[in-house]
Amino acid sequence: MKHELTCIVCPRGCLIQLVKDEEHYICTGNQCKRGEVYAIQEVTEPRRMFTTTVQIVGSKLSRCPVVSSSAIRKEDIFKIRDILDGLVIHAPIQVNDIIVENILGTGIHIIASRSIKKDA
Repeated sequence: MKHELTCIVCPRGCLIQLVKDEEHYICTGNQCKRGEVYAIQEVTEPRRMFTTTVQIVGSKLSRCPVVSSSAIRKEDIFKIRDILDGLVIHAPIQVNDIIVENILGTGIHIIASRSIKKDA
């Protein structure tokens, strides 16, 4: 099976062709090794950074932005969204505070991407 991808690892945006033979992937079009790694992962197990907001109480703001500590499998995005949908956190929150540790047993944390003070 042949796949054509545009690499997003660096600004070059190489057009990569990826073909799987009996046992291995053959990658062409990439100008660096990172492109090959990206293409194989994108075809075998695509991952994305996850960002959203969660409800926060005790602050003038009603939502706190959060992000995954590393890229998560695309197939887990909606499961994680559902977990975070009903979550309520309490101010104060500091940037990089862990909001949910080891989400779905992946070893990936959901962390605050903004500090939010408690309302006086």
